[in-house]
Amino acid sequence: MIVTLNPRILHFSKLHPLSRSSSYIYRTRNVSLTTNCKLQKPENGNQRSSGNLTKTISLSDSAPPVTEETDVEVSGDRVVKGGGNGNGGGGDGRGLGFLKKLPRKVLSVLSNLPLAITEMATIAALMALGTVIEQGETPDFYFQKYPEDNPVFGFFTWRWIFTLGFDHMYSSPIFLGMLLLLAASLMACTYTTQIPLVKVARRWTFMKSDEAIKKQEFADTLPRASIQDLGMILMGDGFEVFMKGPSLYAFKGLAGRFAPIGVHISMLLIMVGGTLSATGSFRGSVTVPQGLNFVMGDVLAPIGFFSVPADAFNTEVHVNRFTMDYYDSGEISQYHSDLSLRDLNGKEVLRKTISVNDPLRYGGVTIYQTDWSFSALQVTKDGEGPFNLAMAPIKINGDKKLYGTFLPVGDTNAPNVKGISMLARDLQSIVVYDLEGKFAGIRRPNSKLPIEVNGMKIVIEDAIGSTGLELKTDPGVPVVYAGFGALMLTTCISYLSHSQIWALQNGTTLVVGGRTNRAKNEFPDDMNRLLDQVPELINKNTSVVSEQS
Repeated sequence: MIVTLNPRILHFSKLHPLSRSSSYIYRTRNVSLTTNCKLQKPENGNQRSSGNLTKTISLSDSAPPVTEETDVEVSGDRVVKGGGNGNGGGGDGRGLGFLKKLPRKVLSVLSNLPLAITEMATIAALMALGTVIEQGETPDFYFQKYPEDNPVFGFFTWRWIFTLGFDHMYSSPIFLGMLLLLAASLMACTYTTQIPLVKVARRWTFMKSDEAIKKQEFADTLPRASIQDLGMILMGDGFEVFMKGPSLYAFKGLAGRFAPIGVHISMLLIMVGGTLSATGSFRGSVTVPQGLNFVMGDVLAPIGFFSVPADAFNTEVHVNRFTMDYYDSGEISQYHSDLSLRDLNGKEVLRKTISVNDPLRYGGVTIYQTDWSFSALQVTKDGEGPFNLAMAPIKINGDKKLYGTFLPVGDTNAPNVKGISMLARDLQSIVVYDLEGKFAGIRRPNSKLPIEVNGMKIVIEDAIGSTGLELKTDPGVPVVYAGFGALMLTTCISYLSHSQIWALQNGTTLVVGGRTNRAKNEFPDDMNRLLDQVPELINKNTSVVSEQS
């Protein structure tokens, strides 16, 4: 066995000048050994094989493997391998190893950019359609809204909605299928393009000729300069610097090469979270008068085939009190519900007053304040009562609410029962009308002020409201939030420029070249700024002659 020691490879970590001369302390980080040995295999029938095998062993503590001038070219977002060793052109893709089993033609089709754009446009169109078409309504609603005798756009009826599953768009097979296809395209693109790009970017590529360096996007020649001085300046500017003999390689911004992979993973997380939300959630809504209660499991209904009930479904919710806040103009500004959660034994486990945008969360179930209603009106008549009068909603034009009730007077069994009518838009004031339907006055609940109507004293004791609550479980929310957070982070990182610089010392002449994947217009200015800092070498003999003269 013949062992040959290659020249040392120097990694600039921290360099400290000893004096004004070009003397520096280097730390040896990598040693390459080349072993040459002869292998011979026994005869196998009439065949005999023998030959020499050369094996390169790289001893390194952290840096990636070293290569000479590579025949792997990076052009845009494509990796092209030449006929050399090809170590960096293909990615092993350990995280996506199952993709190796797919035919190359399938991967090529899936990773096609126009296909991915078409998939995203289709998903966006389906989401927009799901916003226009009401979701989760009863069949009768769609029969009336999209009748066959008057189809929308001349052809769209309720049959299209039920056949394609557009009444539950986000869990329909067509929507989930498009998400699956987009996920396959993202993984194929990551495996065939992004991983090989990262592998190429991580390798050291020392260049051994001036011509190779001058072919870069930026190239310049310094007639009297030292490659060690250039290394110091690059390291001070944030570059990782490596040297081998007269050659130098430096890079920075490698994280920008990993960012596209992170963007793809983030998008996959968002789609996985959205799929979990569409197929594994429970949802329900309820309107509960003040003082009554309900069980979570009686309200929540599954909306997907992966929905699994939680232990919190046995929890009882009691509405302690419902109140409303008002603007100075009298309009409603906010409404609140004081809720208590009780276990199977009737023990209170949690109490909270919720409002719009301030929900209650317990055991994976979230309770939102979404609406309100008028339940009943408590009144006394000539000291009798109180009577609980149910308030009924009255349809009016617009989005304003109006509720009304009726206090019968006289013989309630008569064919034409007369009584006192009361109307209310909210819980703060009640409008009273007499037996003839004429305006009698306005009273506030709890004011205790009587109003005389047709010789009767009416006191409005209390207005009992009902809280409108929406309950849901959504296992995909944490995944979606994580995906969006990672997407914002990796998108910002992707703007980092991955800059590479090569240099070759040829006597006193220093040839420098470089390239970057972003900010290409600013890169020459940055390079000129760095090269202007490289000190010029001065011949000592010339200096001595100048001093003597």
